[in-house]
Amino acid sequence: MIAKRLVAAIIILVLASAWGCNRLTGKPTEDERWVAPAQIADFDQLYSQNCSGCHGTGGRRGAARPLNDPLYLSLISPDNLRQIIKGGIPSTTMPAFGQQFGGSLTDAQIDLMVEQMRTRWGRTEEFKDVTIPPYSVQETAAAGSGSAPGDPQRGFAVYGMYCTHCHGADGTGGAKGGSIVDPNFLRLVSDQSLRTTVIAGRHDIGKPDWRANVSGRPMSPGEISDVVAWLAAQRPKAQSGETGTSSKR
Repeated sequence: MIAKRLVAAIIILVLASAWGCNRLTGKPTEDERWVAPAQIADFDQLYSQNCSGCHGTGGRRGAARPLNDPLYLSLISPDNLRQIIKGGIPSTTMPAFGQQFGGSLTDAQIDLMVEQMRTRWGRTEEFKDVTIPPYSVQETAAAGSGSAPGDPQRGFAVYGMYCTHCHGADGTGGAKGGSIVDPNFLRLVSDQSLRTTVIAGRHDIGKPDWRANVSGRPMSPGEISDVVAWLAAQRPKAQSGETGTSSKR
């Protein structure tokens, strides 16, 4: 009987000690426990760790394009957005985040980010009655709504009509906007990035979208392709060993 009581007392002491360990001062809670990067499934954490440094907290006020922009998210398809996050944009400051491209994010994490960006920031209902120009020159050609990839000579005329009042007659800067032919700028942006900016604008820096450059005269898909072709033609020729920035992303 004494032996049984002794065993029972030992068991009680062990259990009490184990329970006490769980209440040790400084021990992390379940929410504070370390989670492997590939297992993170919280959008806010993923965005903060991977995107906010360039695109800003909450998708705004960063150095790069705001992602909290319903027009941009209506312009770009989920597949294109997913591919940009996964593979990056070569020869620009947008890195690849997909694991198969050397990044740290799994396909599931990228899918989560795309879905949450569109759910939180998309508001596509605002554009249900708006005909947004095609995202890429390929989509423009497929729709038969303009020449692809655009003509630089026509593009200079388009630039003169829609852009000079902000960026100056030759693109080196004007009363409302800086230079858009600066070689350092053009080396860091792809042709698709130029096209995206022409269409969606940059509301964070006062750049209007394709509808508002000239009151009552939105740019046509062909004009958009042409002015992007002219801008791309101002890019310095790639030096030996360098790659161009004509990525279609």
